[in-house]
Amino acid sequence: MSAIPTEIQNVTAVTKANIYFDGNVVSHSILLPGGAKKTLGLIYPGSYHFGTAQAERMEIVAGTCDVTLDGSDTTQRYQGGEFFEVPANSGFQIAVADGICEYICSFLD
Repeated sequence: MSAIPTEIQNVTAVTKANIYFDGNVVSHSILLPGGAKKTLGLIYPGSYHFGTAQAERMEIVAGTCDVTLDGSDTTQRYQGGEFFEVPANSGFQIAVADGICEYICSFLD
């Protein structure tokens, strides 16, 4: 398993936040050289569903979350240093019981 990055260099940060679920999920987009995009975000306690157009890799930087991919009956727990991937045109339910879950979302081809 690859290490979760602690910093991402040579990027453009978008200052306008992406705010979901009444501010319980907040992220900022960063644009990498070559056009790739990631978001860096925080998830506060609660349970939230996200749909995906592109495939995504969710890297958990800190905290703990429980994830159920659309079409699955299995919930998997992830914590800082772990990741999960979500297929394109799909979605996932993510729940944080307490604290804050910090993440990096990479949009895959």
